[in-house]
Amino acid sequence: MVEQHKIIQDLATLRDYMRWGSSEFNRQQLSFGHGFGSALDEAVYLVLYALDLPWDWSTDYFDCVLTQGEREHVYAVLMQRIKTRQPAAYISHEAWFCGLPFYVDERVLVPRSPIAELIQQRFEPWLDPNQVDNILDLCTGSGCIAICCQHAFVDARVSASDLSRDALEVAQINVNNHAMADHIQLYESDLFGGIPAQKFDLIVSNPPYVDAEDMAALADEFKAEPTMGLEAGQDGLQIVDQILQQAGDYLSEHGLLVVEVGNSQQAMMEKYPNLPLSWIEFEQGGDGVFCVTAKELKEYRKETE
Repeated sequence: MVEQHKIIQDLATLRDYMRWGSSEFNRQQLSFGHGFGSALDEAVYLVLYALDLPWDWSTDYFDCVLTQGEREHVYAVLMQRIKTRQPAAYISHEAWFCGLPFYVDERVLVPRSPIAELIQQRFEPWLDPNQVDNILDLCTGSGCIAICCQHAFVDARVSASDLSRDALEVAQINVNNHAMADHIQLYESDLFGGIPAQKFDLIVSNPPYVDAEDMAALADEFKAEPTMGLEAGQDGLQIVDQILQQAGDYLSEHGLLVVEVGNSQQAMMEKYPNLPLSWIEFEQGGDGVFCVTAKELKEYRKETE
């Protein structure tokens, strides 16, 4: 308590707490893989959050002196990040994806997929956006991909599914927050099992894909996320294998399957050497995302049967 009192008395401005928070985050060896690139970025975000200020608040105000109550609250938020090792998004209950805010908590992974860039490009050139009428977000989690797809394809029907009822509760919050309740259908489903038979022009999935070795080495911030959304067997492809086996039955003739496998990309390439996967290069960073057409899946199935 003596140390806390001294810190609060010594630090006066927003900039003071941003600097101190950044130093403490580095000193405590926190991990930053949930939307922020550095300790400073996360400290700035959390200080602004604690003060109920927008993330793009002008730096002109960073030298404003905080009240005693504000100092205590900012300090408490920064210490919460240090003590709990939770991602900042679980503290603020907010994450941004495709330029949109989403509610998140410990029931879902923190949105951070490079698929956001594909959505912003309407999946061109791999797909003709004018031929997209029906979309499925498989393993939807917070619902961010489904909601952003609905924004990108305003006239399309969008469905989203997840095996986790807890995750679907969060997805429903976001669907409601974005006024999409009349546009997006949520399904509690083990992959395609609970989804009514139909054809999709686009199936997008960010499924669990962390292999056993990487699971054992996860930083505390990633361990704070639901294991169900990460763990995918010895090679990280336990869920992806099932998606590939079933997706062809749910794609339209011109349909496209897009799947993120992250660090399991090498395992994927070795396991499916004859499947013509297109690995996407991102301008905004990220990798481990492939796409494959319905035609390619159909031909591959014939060759392997």
